[in-house]
Amino acid sequence: MMETLAFETAGPEAGHRGSDRPRRRPLLPWRTGEDWERPGPTEEQQRNDVIGTLILLLVAAVILEVSRGIGAAAGETRPIWAQHAALALMILPLVVRRRYPVLVMLVSSAAFLSLSLLVPSIAGQAAFQAAYFASLYTAVAWARDRRILWLGTVVVIAVMALWVLLSFTVSSSYDGMLERLNEGDETYRGFLPPLTSLAIYNLAINGAYFGGAIMFGMSSWRSAHQRELLVKQSAQLEAQSAELARQAVLDERLRIARELHDVVAHHIAVIGVQAGAARRVLEKKPDAAAGALQTIEASSREAVAEMRALLGVLRAEDQPAAESDGGARRTPEPGLADLPALVAEHEQLGLRVAYHRSEEEPGALDRIPAPLALSIYRTVQESLANVRRHSTASAAVVALRTGSTGATGSTGAAKWVEVETVDDGRPRSGSTAGSGFGIRGIRERAALHRGHTEIGPREGGGWRVRVRFPLS
Repeated sequence: MMETLAFETAGPEAGHRGSDRPRRRPLLPWRTGEDWERPGPTEEQQRNDVIGTLILLLVAAVILEVSRGIGAAAGETRPIWAQHAALALMILPLVVRRRYPVLVMLVSSAAFLSLSLLVPSIAGQAAFQAAYFASLYTAVAWARDRRILWLGTVVVIAVMALWVLLSFTVSSSYDGMLERLNEGDETYRGFLPPLTSLAIYNLAINGAYFGGAIMFGMSSWRSAHQRELLVKQSAQLEAQSAELARQAVLDERLRIARELHDVVAHHIAVIGVQAGAARRVLEKKPDAAAGALQTIEASSREAVAEMRALLGVLRAEDQPAAESDGGARRTPEPGLADLPALVAEHEQLGLRVAYHRSEEEPGALDRIPAPLALSIYRTVQESLANVRRHSTASAAVVALRTGSTGATGSTGAAKWVEVETVDDGRPRSGSTAGSGFGIRGIRERAALHRGHTEIGPREGGGWRVRVRFPLS
């Protein structure tokens, strides 16, 4: 009812928070959330209250004049300005109805009781009753302290019961009402006496009036409570999702770092072996010693470069707790030679995989550094796993190739190695799109080796993962 008078605005109360006081457990199930305090009205809602009150005041004045024109206020001895003033006194407290809901309810109750007795014709005006209904509704919907609200409601109900009693005993219209009841035709009377019927009728009307205001107010209050709970739960879910994503990235980086650690340790071991061999043949076989020293020099430079890459991974984010190993393997890490076994493993799971290997120069793939070979292997492993999990494709193609951007054999040619996985399937219906951490891991491995990625749908259908790594 009050929504049509533009008193209420939809939506959660942005920019306000509820009370942080400890909340007591409700004694009755229907009072769940009674200790929640609804945030106060926003500035926009307060402006709407002012505008709605002024509109209601204008409508009430027009209706009063119209009712006087049709003789509805016949017998009223008060001057017209007193009638308009009574309407204004009843309606104006609604300006702050959501800011001071319980106070406005009490003030409106006192005004309703006194003005109904002083200017009886005003009590029958729709705007007069609507204003009181709005005050009751707002008190139940917006009161922050629910104990004070229910205490004030009991007082209001007692006052209204007194008003009904006074209207039967003190009001001058009581005698006229009895005369109209006694003058009626006996044929059209009910089985109850006229006075009893009138009392029951007034009781039902007032019960519906007060009960409706309380019911709609409680519905609004519960809706606001539910909206705030949903906002808080959404914020918690968003924070948890962000934390899970961050932890997944850290685990993947830790795994990459440990894999690189194993490879760097391999280079250090090679350096130690070659250094020992060079020391033994330094005097007898200088050429062999020189070759061993060249191997040491190359391995040390490669180890330093890989160690710098390792530090770049570790410094990208804070390291997670020591007990989280990020799924790192402690067995020898795979390389390009293990790709056929990986393809065979997926074929056993029902995915047909065609594996192609091409080299610009014979033996170029055998000279791929171990860390780079491991990243290529992980890229193929994740790509094929995504095809099986999230695509309708029954077949895929894996191509491993080397090449150069300049003329073959020229000094300025930039060499590269590239791995590409393609399929012709579509996203599987009913399947989730995945967390995206696998693709993020592929991109991070590519960035670790200064590589370039192309990941996404193909023009003719299907999905493609292509990663190109530069070779130094």
